[in-house]
Amino acid sequence: MATATSPRTTSAVAQDYLKLLWAQEEVDGAGLSVNDLARATGVVASTASENVTRLAAQGLLSHKPYQKVHLTDQGRAVAIGMIRRHRLLETYLHDALGFNWDEIHEEAEILEHAVSDRLLDRLDEVLGHPARDPHGDPIPAPDGGNRGPVATPLVEVEEGASVRVVRVSDRDTDLIRALHEAGVRLDADLEVLRHASDGQMRVRVGPDGAEVLLPKQWCQAIHVLWPQE
Repeated sequence: MATATSPRTTSAVAQDYLKLLWAQEEVDGAGLSVNDLARATGVVASTASENVTRLAAQGLLSHKPYQKVHLTDQGRAVAIGMIRRHRLLETYLHDALGFNWDEIHEEAEILEHAVSDRLLDRLDEVLGHPARDPHGDPIPAPDGGNRGPVATPLVEVEEGASVRVVRVSDRDTDLIRALHEAGVRLDADLEVLRHASDGQMRVRVGPDGAEVLLPKQWCQAIHVLWPQE
């Protein structure tokens, strides 16, 4: 049965805003501006402002004029449920149904607004209670636990360092496809060979030693840990 903090009791627009704010919390906890939310959801700022005001009145968001928007405890509970179902669905689509790495985000975006809590729990059981999705994003426990390790954007790694890919942003399908074709996948080992002045990075990928020149945008989307972490 859906509860007061269940994603199924919340509109699709609200779910999208809550997911965006949760994702930002995962990065730095700084919140998002109304303009940030407008850009991310493809609406004008006035529409985003109206949505934020409505969600704040529902107790899901906290916002003061000219300041960033944050989740309330109630909003965070809904966001946790939404992120959990999205990442479990991505994992099921990839591991059980054979969808490609670059296909699962959009499919999960469609399914997550309709799937029941009962079905979600069954998927979690069938998958063996996975800790992360195919992009490396941690799958929250129902209580919000399991945020995963704090990874470092590849763009910040110094020359000569050897690191392992642990997360890749799922926001750009074309980027995910390009990374996959370049061999830069989850758990791939990278050696940073050189930083270029334009932000590109040359890395050696995996045990075969293939060298790849990564654009700056790719380096910002790849998150890594040092192997011993």
